[in-house]
Amino acid sequence: MTEAEIEALVRGICFKTGPPTTTGVELEWLLHAPDAPSVPVSSARVEAARAALRTKSLHSAVTVEPGGQLELSSLPAASLMECVSTVSADLAVVRDTLRPLDLTLTGLGADPWRAPARILHEPRYEAMECWLDRAGDAGRRMMCSTASVQICLDAGYEEPGPLGYARRWRLAHLLGPVLVAAFANSPLQDGRRTGWRSTRQAVWAGIDPGRSGAPALDEEPRAAWTRHALDTPVMCVRADTAPWLVPDGLTLRSWARSGEPRPPTRDDLDYHLTTLFPPVRPRGHLELRMVDAQPGEDGWIVPLAVTSALFDDPGAAETTYRTVKPLAERAGATPPPHSPLWLDAARHGLADPELHEAATACFAAALDALPRLGADARVLTAVAAHADRYVARGRCPADDLLDEEHAHGAPLPGKDAHR
Repeated sequence: MTEAEIEALVRGICFKTGPPTTTGVELEWLLHAPDAPSVPVSSARVEAARAALRTKSLHSAVTVEPGGQLELSSLPAASLMECVSTVSADLAVVRDTLRPLDLTLTGLGADPWRAPARILHEPRYEAMECWLDRAGDAGRRMMCSTASVQICLDAGYEEPGPLGYARRWRLAHLLGPVLVAAFANSPLQDGRRTGWRSTRQAVWAGIDPGRSGAPALDEEPRAAWTRHALDTPVMCVRADTAPWLVPDGLTLRSWARSGEPRPPTRDDLDYHLTTLFPPVRPRGHLELRMVDAQPGEDGWIVPLAVTSALFDDPGAAETTYRTVKPLAERAGATPPPHSPLWLDAARHGLADPELHEAATACFAAALDALPRLGADARVLTAVAAHADRYVARGRCPADDLLDEEHAHGAPLPGKDAHR
């Protein structure tokens, strides 16, 4: 592909506009034995779990992350409730399948017990680890020790307005630190406190800024993302033989211009786009990637429901935008997630007064809007419970873990304080 062809294709696929009607979610979970969370799970046991799940009829795709985390990726659902119902049913099957294998899932943003260890030995992950290791150990931890709730929403209308794609793109980045703070759930690493409510977010902020950062937010979104994608270095040039090597500093743009070590193809472009890790990734739809994995079997429902309501209900979207717009000044010129506001959200959670005030208003708007989106009693109860237990008190799930650690040492899955 030529540089012009790549630019045209990225511009054409990054924001697919139209009425926002579909919702999706990607759930990552830490996988471990129920009574031995600090013991690494062997690649053989992970493969046995994956093989058992292949025999089940699931609507969601099930994949394994490099460190053995299990991920469920839903299909696009026609409504919030369809997404909740379908993924809940799939999760029940997954948990039932894992139980006889003496394995369980835990929702934490970062593994508090085990050092990062990659169990998948594929060329993609060999190349990724080699590339990320140049900047320190944050990349390895990102690959092997973190888990998230990734919320997928339509880009929105082409036209301006509360549901227009440009507004929704900006809203995602302004709301992002509020979501980080409200759902922070990873204050421990290697059995110790890290000083962050969301260690996961700190880890992501610690990898190469060009790869983990957002593009310029003061530019037209399509142009900004296209430039960002072409000017970010590629992680590897795929080949029939391993290892997949890459000249230092080779960007997609320079690769297309030089044609060396071989001309890039459409598959190379598609692969490169999957190696960009900003907090909001445009994949036709918007993929919000800043929320830690949540505690309990149904904890994931809350960030999915809240975010869907704040984006897809026009009244809630307008209220939310007015609420979070003043945060832009504090965010400064540094792109997320490296800006002071995003780092404060990860470090302090809702103990930050400004983020606490914004989260209170956003949860109120979500609770008002969710019935209009057809949310049932289960969803409304879960959101209201999170608002009462955490948001109203300036707390986040990480504070429960810190309380457990203070009282009992490192937390174990299933303790009452973190159900």
